[in-house]
Amino acid sequence: MSTDSNSPFRTKSVEQSIRDTEEPEHALRKSLSAWDLTVFGVGVIIGTGIFVLTGKVAKETAGPATALAFVAAGVVCALAALCYAEFASTVPVAGSAYTFSYASIGELPAWIIGWDLVLEFALGTAVVAVGWSGYVRSLMDNVDVHLPAALQGPDVPGGHFDLLAFVLVLVLTAVLVVGVKLSARITAVVVAIKVTVVLIVIIAGLFFITSSNYEPFIPKAQPQKGGSGLDAPLVQLIFGYEPTNFGVMGIFTAASVVFFAFIGFDVVATAAEETKLPQRDMPRGIIGSLIICTVLYVAVSLVVTGMQNYTQLSTSAPLADAFKSAGHPVYGGIISFGAAVGLTTVCMILLLGQTRVFFAMSRDGLLPRFFSRTHPKFRTPYRPTILLGVIIAIVAGFTSINELATLVNIGTLFAFVVVALGVIILRRTRPDLHRSFRTPLVPLVPILSIATSVWLMLNLPAETWVRFGIWMVVGLFVYFLYGRHNSRLGRLGQDAKY
Repeated sequence: MSTDSNSPFRTKSVEQSIRDTEEPEHALRKSLSAWDLTVFGVGVIIGTGIFVLTGKVAKETAGPATALAFVAAGVVCALAALCYAEFASTVPVAGSAYTFSYASIGELPAWIIGWDLVLEFALGTAVVAVGWSGYVRSLMDNVDVHLPAALQGPDVPGGHFDLLAFVLVLVLTAVLVVGVKLSARITAVVVAIKVTVVLIVIIAGLFFITSSNYEPFIPKAQPQKGGSGLDAPLVQLIFGYEPTNFGVMGIFTAASVVFFAFIGFDVVATAAEETKLPQRDMPRGIIGSLIICTVLYVAVSLVVTGMQNYTQLSTSAPLADAFKSAGHPVYGGIISFGAAVGLTTVCMILLLGQTRVFFAMSRDGLLPRFFSRTHPKFRTPYRPTILLGVIIAIVAGFTSINELATLVNIGTLFAFVVVALGVIILRRTRPDLHRSFRTPLVPLVPILSIATSVWLMLNLPAETWVRFGIWMVVGLFVYFLYGRHNSRLGRLGQDAKY
């Protein structure tokens, strides 16, 4: 890697990254344990995916084999998780993939991935806040309390502003300013409620399973109604391959959809700098939360497709409606409550992840250093937290973002590719580094991670790629107009021990 202070591929050493975390004005408080990290991971992963996507994918794409689609998506995430775990334990610095890229590939690639993560987490927070608002309005309707139509959001006829989504993001912003440990405690309570609801679904649902609903477990393949132009998957436009619904290949098509349900485990890595023993606890938190959620996802999908034939599943509220079809609507209310409570933590942890990436980029001078000062009492990056929280609250309040949700997928997968590539490069350029956790079978595991992530990216619509490309071009302009000239690494030059 280049050490030329003028090169956009200049790298920042692991040692310097760690030294930067010790500057009093820019230091974060270390207060998190392996348990806190696992709770964060479970808190952000279990959300929209398990409560909504299960029915949609089972009905339209994979049938009862949706369970295998969750396994396939889980394998893609597991390969990435092994790479994240090595980096997070070796470079325990805020910023996740951004920081890892800076240490291995160079400043420009690090900027690109940081810019990508800012979009991914911001959009994810706004999308989930809008989803949370919908669940809460549904619960309010059950007790005959109604918001004025104008305050129900642009997705509702006559709606203009989503008051609930706006207020949720502002409240969570305040919580994150006060302290990440408080965030962890709130998350622990909410995750306990959420996991309890999921276990209720699994255990209660076992009594209503009809074995005939599993036949055939892998329904016969059907050609997809092919998209055209930018609506078509990129793999179809490039190679002429048309994805199928159902059948064996339908499982992999479904995996590219249910992948959304796993988004968030990488957020755990953004909290590395606030972890008491990151070398030991980061791998435990990342891999532990992923394993727990994969097991729960597979169990829920098996129960739901066993309770109700996949052709009859609801695509909007599959878990609740499956119990209603079995004559137990009370479970539907419990599930809706669990979904509303659960999505609260998803929002908070995505917002946490975004502010830590922004903070790390600011501390390196790629964004204004004004944002890298921590609160004198709470030791949290309060300035970027408040700025981003207000912006996201406004976006969530005024914008209908359903179509942009796929941008969250492509952003996450792109980060997976860069982190896996970084593991291979850093193993070659810094074999001397102490690695308390080592990704097994390097370079095979990182190469598999790259290949599987790229395959899922190719299954996303071409329109998503165009939007992603536009955001990246804007990011390049910002880097060359501001970041490159204000980079601390560039200013210190070749003589500094970076």
